Amino acid sequence: MTISKPPFNAAPGREGPRVNDEIRAPQVRVIDADGGMVGVMQTREALARAFAAGLDLLEISPTAEPPVAKILDYGKFKYEQQKKRNEARKKQKVIEIKEVKIRPGTGEHDYQTKRKAVLSFLEGGDKVKISLRFKGREMAHQELGVKIMERLRLDVEDVAKAEQMPRLENRQMVMILAPK
Repeated sequence: MTISKPPFNAAPGREGPRVNDEIRAPQVRVIDADGGMVGVMQTREALARAFAAGLDLLEISPTAEPPVAKILDYGKFKYEQQKKRNEARKKQKVIEIKEVKIRPGTGEHDYQTKRKAVLSFLEGGDKVKISLRFKGREMAHQELGVKIMERLRLDVEDVAKAEQMPRLENRQMVMILAPK
């Protein structure tokens, strides 16, 4: 039994639209460089027109019947596409989840410091995860943890909404706040 291998010099599949000789359809609907509709013609004839103008033939809509191809400068097209992708990447805001840890016995000054940190994170556009860890016998007094979480939620109520209300996970109570 022999196993056939693909040829080692086979080019990897290229993503993106087909250009020039890669267009396999016998006929294409052609759009010229100015955006005007030329009409349906043989692919060879469309390629000849594109090369005569010193441009490329790019398959815009391969699923149409017949496929739509446009005469344009492929290098310029690729550059514009890259520019659009970079612009979209710049505009997207990555929302991070910042974490603030508190304890059931947190003092008043420490509480105020944590509250300020939560407010600064929320104003920066980030979500905040508040985690309150119980140690040892503190588990018997979970109401203290709920009280602290509720107080913090009410203190930042004007700039944040509770995405996840306080909930107990093992020995830790977790609440997630999101900016309004």
